Amino acid sequence: MGQISITSKFWGRYRGLVRTEMIPFQWSVLNDQADIVIEKERNDDSIPNEKSHAIANFKIAAGREKGTHYGWTFQDSDVYKWLEAVAYSLREKMNPELEAKALEVIDLIADAQEDDGYLDTYFSILGLESRYKRLAGSHELYCMGHFIEAAVAYHDATGNEKVLNVAKKCADNIDANFGPEDGKIHGYDGHEEIEIGLLRLYRATEEKRYLNLAKYFLLERGKNPQFFKEQAKEYDGPNALNGIENMPDTYFQNHKPILEQETAEGHAVRLVYMCTALADLAAETGDKEIFEACKRLWKDVVEKRMFITGGIGSTVIGESFTLDYDLPNDTMYCETCAAIGLIFFARQMLRIEPNSEYAEVMERALYNCALAGMALDGKHFFYVNPLEVNPKKSKLDPTKSHVKPVRPAWLGCACCPPNLARMITSLDDYIYTVKENGILLNQYIDSESHINVGNNYVEIIQETEFPWDETVKVSVKNSGADRIRFGIRIPAWADEKCLIVDGKEVPISADQGYHYLDMEANGKVSMVLKFKMSVRRYYCNPLVSENNGKVAIGRGPFVYCIEGVDNGDNLNNISLPADNKLEYHFDEKLLNGVGVIEGDAERLVTNYGTSLYSTDTLKKEKTKIKFIPYYAWANRGENEMQVWIRE
Repeated sequence: MGQISITSKFWGRYRGLVRTEMIPFQWSVLNDQADIVIEKERNDDSIPNEKSHAIANFKIAAGREKGTHYGWTFQDSDVYKWLEAVAYSLREKMNPELEAKALEVIDLIADAQEDDGYLDTYFSILGLESRYKRLAGSHELYCMGHFIEAAVAYHDATGNEKVLNVAKKCADNIDANFGPEDGKIHGYDGHEEIEIGLLRLYRATEEKRYLNLAKYFLLERGKNPQFFKEQAKEYDGPNALNGIENMPDTYFQNHKPILEQETAEGHAVRLVYMCTALADLAAETGDKEIFEACKRLWKDVVEKRMFITGGIGSTVIGESFTLDYDLPNDTMYCETCAAIGLIFFARQMLRIEPNSEYAEVMERALYNCALAGMALDGKHFFYVNPLEVNPKKSKLDPTKSHVKPVRPAWLGCACCPPNLARMITSLDDYIYTVKENGILLNQYIDSESHINVGNNYVEIIQETEFPWDETVKVSVKNSGADRIRFGIRIPAWADEKCLIVDGKEVPISADQGYHYLDMEANGKVSMVLKFKMSVRRYYCNPLVSENNGKVAIGRGPFVYCIEGVDNGDNLNNISLPADNKLEYHFDEKLLNGVGVIEGDAERLVTNYGTSLYSTDTLKKEKTKIKFIPYYAWANRGENEMQVWIRE
């Protein structure tokens, strides 16, 4: 991609927070040094929650300490995602102290690796004879995929060869054990991820075996839906989430071959990780059949199974999709990792097809569901991101125990916090898409960039106060001997758009959401894109029964919500008349500075007393209503929240 320096005030705060607060805090958690309560995501006694023990597991596997494994089968991945976030943070700003910690971790991982390249503390500690024998829940390949991603990122950022060699050794072990050849395992992991790592390693090393292995894992999936059950019948090793193989085949996306799947099914994170790798493979190979499969699944997700915040996953059971248009507000899941996975998927789709819909969904998930996964202090995190919460129901209704009214300091299943850290620190990778003969500007983020396009060296400067401001200034300098095409995304949520090129307003001609400029060799261009970010009312397809008669409020990339701290108790009694005007203003003193939307509304009042039912007609009284951006909710204590309001 080249060198991209983010200078955005909005994102600069978050990236600084990750670097100075989140990464050190997570390091203390991984080393069991943080004085915090680790909370379960739901009422489930099988969830480990006393400590992380992740670094200790590596020390035991490396022979540096005595003890046994603690935590999930996928506990290693917390360390790998931390390392990947560190890599991106060092890429942005070198920090000798942080680099020293990373090098310690790399040495520890190398020591924990088996001589043949196998890398997984769970089975290294509890019994190598059981490795690769219960893939439904063991997460061995999942964890190694995360390590490979971290290794490539760290090598790219620092040039460290040791970490890349550990990754290659790891991938070679997988290649020696899996594939279509006789004597190898004809299967795949229960949780997709290794495919993403292998494709990244292929690009870093140009070793085609890694690309072929990623393709094998993807296309083998679903050919034998009984694979996990068959392994479980023969397994007699340590508990690798024993019983998970009895989940529906759709949970693992192995109910049918991937290229035959038409709907987004099963565990939401697994699905979007699978799709990320599938789209990456299509981008690398140009395979049209694979791309068509990606488009089918993309369309089903964003048109029928995605919440307005960019969240996905409609039920706590299996953290899964359910059916088209089933989007409940207070029992849904919308895991932070799932929104991040959708962003990954969108990025890979943009590599194949320059369609701004992918960038729009990326933006929606990023500014809403993903960002809501972290508190403004960088030390508290959501696993589940609801669209409606009542604290009493979360505590007393078992079907809503997974919905938290405030962010815990850490989670028993801690996949989301380090995933969010690596997402925010790698944000510069999502601003542009580099094509063979040009560049797409996907996200409006104040930044200075130097990007290689073929033999051309392109300098791009974005000047904007987005996401609050309505203007983006873009200067592009093409220092090279070839012409390039520069495409700037025209926002779908804007009511009015104006594009000024070199001082003159030009008609906007959007081709799949991008306006293109052809730039000559050694040419320069200056653009100003203005768009009106009106307060918008959004309505659901009436097939989403939970939202009939309701409205959601948005402005620009943000979805808004109401909280009890601003609007009183019993938010479900508030309604918003269709003709009432809402006004926007920026409040720099609230929630580290946010845009606020306010107006007149109505509240139901009743004289029922303690009676449950009555023949009396409900009455309304006038009230005021105040909306804040969804990402900023739950930062002022425990209270109610709603996105969809009765109209």
